[in-house]
Amino acid sequence: MNLNNRIKLSGMMFLEFFIWGSWFVTLGTFLGNNLKATGGETAAVFSTQSWGAIIAPFIIGLIADRFFNAEKILGVLHLIGAVLMYQMYTATDVSLFYPYVLSYMILFMPTLALVNSVSFNQMKDPEKEFSNIRVWGTIGWIVAGLLISFVFHWDTSEGTASGLLKNTFLMAGIGSLILGLFSFTLPKTPPKVPTGEKVKITELLGLDALKLLKDKNFAIFFIASILICIPLAFYYQNAHPFLTSAGMDNPTGKMAIGQVSEALFLLLLPLFFSRFGFKKTILVGMLAWAVRYALFAYGNASDLSFMLIIGIALHGVCYDFFFVSGQIYTNSKAGDKYKSSAQGLITLATYGVGMLIGFEVAGMITDTYKLADGSFDWQTIWIIPAAIAAVVFLLFTVFFNDKDSAVKEVTI
Repeated sequence: MNLNNRIKLSGMMFLEFFIWGSWFVTLGTFLGNNLKATGGETAAVFSTQSWGAIIAPFIIGLIADRFFNAEKILGVLHLIGAVLMYQMYTATDVSLFYPYVLSYMILFMPTLALVNSVSFNQMKDPEKEFSNIRVWGTIGWIVAGLLISFVFHWDTSEGTASGLLKNTFLMAGIGSLILGLFSFTLPKTPPKVPTGEKVKITELLGLDALKLLKDKNFAIFFIASILICIPLAFYYQNAHPFLTSAGMDNPTGKMAIGQVSEALFLLLLPLFFSRFGFKKTILVGMLAWAVRYALFAYGNASDLSFMLIIGIALHGVCYDFFFVSGQIYTNSKAGDKYKSSAQGLITLATYGVGMLIGFEVAGMITDTYKLADGSFDWQTIWIIPAAIAAVVFLLFTVFFNDKDSAVKEVTI
């Protein structure tokens, strides 16, 4: 890959995740403080990510892969996204905000696949080259958090009380506008599927890979993947409001520690996976969820603030050791025929079905433990996902058997 394309693709990744990190981290606090949303309403807003993940394969498979260059679709989606971000910035009520965020996530989630498609199209050896491009996405997310906390100070107690978190949507909208225009300068990525070729909906959604569920171990992993998304939803939905209410300074910037951790543990994952195998690796990831939420339940922003920081830093273990190792495991079990479908199935199960259930449960629990004075019983709220993660950990320990090699492909 030439230097010019490398710089362009790195900039694309930086902006893609800078946009997402600009507003998604602080969304829960914004909804509760600016729009006075209930837990159920907050859950509905966060669930738009899942609806976007469910609908994304249709946009990619039926439109982007067949009729238009990926970089042009990417540009159009982000330009529309910039307009929707401005509407979210000006919204003063959840009922007004929701249709804009739903429309935005339906358009944004496909761009996650599009930036990968544009990148892979320029690479001769993706296994070696992609990580060097993708890391700029993590850097973009981190930079967004640092700007919010340490440059603009929108997430301070005074800034939050003044409603300054709405400016995150303006920042994301500007980033979306820039990426939308920039996308038209990216390397050309023509349609991959011939126009006349018949599209199978089952293939788009990964349903062809349902045959993999005949394998007992894969079926157990599949169910565990859905269940572990319930604790994951609690983090996305409640972590920032919790840290803010606990009185932590610069919560958005400090939550970027999780992305730094994610990048570091991603480097350690191949070594851990090859040395200890899939089962032990994924169990560490599950256990990390339970430990993280126990730390949140019993930590505070004063003398026990280190517990909250450790909980944030565990994000790398939680995400990489479960989700990334799960992708590796799925790839190895699927075989060449079902590799794409299997990854699509796991994405649909986790970010689609699993997260939908998770956000609904998190919203219900948050509403249940809202106190009379408007505050929340955060200790109980965090103990519940810790217990769910612990139960999934125990069930996986008992029922999953990886005596056969984790990289052995199943015969279907």
